Amino acid sequence: VQLVESGGGLVQPGGSLRLSCAASGFAFSKSAMSWARQAPGKELEFVSGIYSDGGTHYADSVKGRFTVSRDNAKNTVNLQMNSLTPEDTAVYYCARANSFNLYEYTFRGQGTQVTVSS
Repeated sequence: VQLVESGGGLVQPGGSLRLSCAASGFAFSKSAMSWARQAPGKELEFVSGIYSDGGTHYADSVKGRFTVSRDNAKNTVNLQMNSLTPEDTAVYYCARANSFNLYEYTFRGQGTQVTVSS
């Protein structure tokens, strides 16, 4: 199982970033996938997830600003992040989730840093 995140970086408040996660080594199209983040000194926090049928779920803190999507043909899951604030600064992880519980991660990638600062 391998998950490789990309797309992180430095962005100004109010800006946007698009994270991507390339998956391999498992049945991606049949898997639920999640994004989680960890800010310095804080615990890992669920951000968003998408079930194999395309159903999505978001943390209240990102609802209306972030959009998760998947491309089963390319084995990728994406996170479009708009209207970013300094509170969104964290390492963002892509994770394979439990099929029925997006908050339970069976494997996650190495993460990509997102920094929101002027």
